[in-house]
Amino acid sequence: MDIAYNRIGKTYDATRRADPEILRRLLRHLSAAQGEPVLEVACGTGNYTTALAEAGLRMTGVDVSDVMLSRARSKSAEVNWVQADAVQLPFADGSFRGALTVLAVHHLHDVVSVFREVYRVLDQGRYVIFTSSPEQMEQYWLNAYFPTMMQKAMERMPSVGQVADWLKEAGFTLVEAETYLIPEDHQDAFLYGLKHRPGAYLDPQVRAGISAFAQLADEQEVTEGCCKLERDIVSGQIGEAIKQWGSIKGDYTFVIAEKNRSVSD
Repeated sequence: MDIAYNRIGKTYDATRRADPEILRRLLRHLSAAQGEPVLEVACGTGNYTTALAEAGLRMTGVDVSDVMLSRARSKSAEVNWVQADAVQLPFADGSFRGALTVLAVHHLHDVVSVFREVYRVLDQGRYVIFTSSPEQMEQYWLNAYFPTMMQKAMERMPSVGQVADWLKEAGFTLVEAETYLIPEDHQDAFLYGLKHRPGAYLDPQVRAGISAFAQLADEQEVTEGCCKLERDIVSGQIGEAIKQWGSIKGDYTFVIAEKNRSVSD
């Protein structure tokens, strides 16, 4: 994961929390039994790692950022928090019965090597990735207010097809790619998690918890975009502006892959 998270980690998750519906789907897609060991790669500040542990899984969270992990450790003593680069995971072969990566594939370097490592440390089971794609991000109404930032964000985001190809190259069998629409009661303030609450993007603390704003945004564009957004909210034009943008391709995607013992090493 991008070591730049060390710079933003201290305040990164002030407005971030595990969303119950995403958590429910992660549990369903992982298909891991209570008490089974599961690894989250690029766990960040550990919101979903902690929530999955509270749901009964035996969780290990790995991240390269010690600042992020410091925040994660304050949330749960039950999780095994490990600082490591995911291209060389410090675990024995077959240590886990499931793995996941949430909103972090675009921050991984040498993705195929990471996926191979995940494949190695899985005994058998599923690897669940929650991500977005450039095709989905093109539909975000945020493009109307922060176009340069969004373009930069799309340029570093792999397509779902690319993620699937990397998984297959690493040895996984692709199970499913399930699109996900952000519901109105969504609770995690990631990039498009606030699509139904446009006024929230005016809050600097909220923007600080979104990596695109924290790492890619130009200050002038953010200032001008927020002014335009605020005017549209006050005038009521925001509704019409949002209607011009659709979500026919979904807002995000769960990519589910599997390592089956019959095809493992």
